[in-house]
Amino acid sequence: MDSRKQPLIATKGLCKSYFNDGVETSVLHDINMQINAGEFVAIMGPSGSGKSTLMHILGFLDTQTSGAYLFRGKETGGLRDDALARIRVTRVSFVFQAFNLLPRTTVLDNVLLPLLYHPLIKVSEREPLALAAIHVVGLTDRKDYYGSQLSGGQKQRVAIARALVTNPDVVFADEPTGNLDSASGAVVMETLRNLHSAGRTIILVTHEHDIAQFAQRIIHIKDGRIASDVQRRP
Repeated sequence: MDSRKQPLIATKGLCKSYFNDGVETSVLHDINMQINAGEFVAIMGPSGSGKSTLMHILGFLDTQTSGAYLFRGKETGGLRDDALARIRVTRVSFVFQAFNLLPRTTVLDNVLLPLLYHPLIKVSEREPLALAAIHVVGLTDRKDYYGSQLSGGQKQRVAIARALVTNPDVVFADEPTGNLDSASGAVVMETLRNLHSAGRTIILVTHEHDIAQFAQRIIHIKDGRIASDVQRRP
């Protein structure tokens, strides 16, 4: 198959269970889905629906119990730990609800962090890439500020810049507005929408209907199953 026509992400009969003292708790059941490069997809559902577990599997933070997960056309189930670690460093990035910035470190140094572990990006390229990512999120004038000097919305935009700096195939955003007021949340979501307009693949996890509306496609998870998959607009 032409690689340009392959979905970036595909799952086939994907299931996930957790086991504790011999007791099985099923979280995801028979997930079949495809996500193409350049899409902005919201995975939506109530607390406990399995949406975050699905994101963790798609982002290589967890593994399925059964079924298949293909990334860029290749089955991931048999990959060794070092290959999975390389994908996490070079192919995917995350934006979390809690920002996860170092408070006594500058914006620039926070954004530089993922590049310290990147096997392909030269030392001489790191700072220009970080400055470019900071510019994309509109915080060039804050590059020398410490994390503790920023508002919540600014912190999340720094987190987005940090996610972008490695030029990943996909950015996962897990409840990115959960710690923000509505005005700051809207700025963060506009930032993600602008990134999508520039060609980025965004996968957003949220339980908030108004946040999901920023995406072009909404996959609704209920009780660990896909309840609906709606394309909102071209």
